Amino acid sequence: MKWLQLVTHNRKRYDITLFQTPLFGQNKGYRQVYRLTLGGRSHQDVIQRVFSTFNVLDRLPKDFKARYIFTGDILLIDEGTRGEYYYQLQSGGWVKINRVQVC
Repeated sequence: MKWLQLVTHNRKRYDITLFQTPLFGQNKGYRQVYRLTLGGRSHQDVIQRVFSTFNVLDRLPKDFKARYIFTGDILLIDEGTRGEYYYQLQSGGWVKINRVQVC
């Protein structure tokens, strides 16, 4: 029972925002398309869960009106007072980027 409690306590809540351009392949004009809160152990854990949720038709939230996640899309992980972290999906995987690239 203590092991289960330890696993539960290691999970943090992350505020996630997904940004996409209107058309696939564009590199300007990112817009917020969805926002949610997820629990996870790390940024990588949450990013993996977001990717698997928004790339499988049966897992998409009913109120999601955007396209699947593709190369170039950006995730914002907001940890409140601990900072904001931006990740972009590139051909080699998710890469941490500067906020300037989102504007």
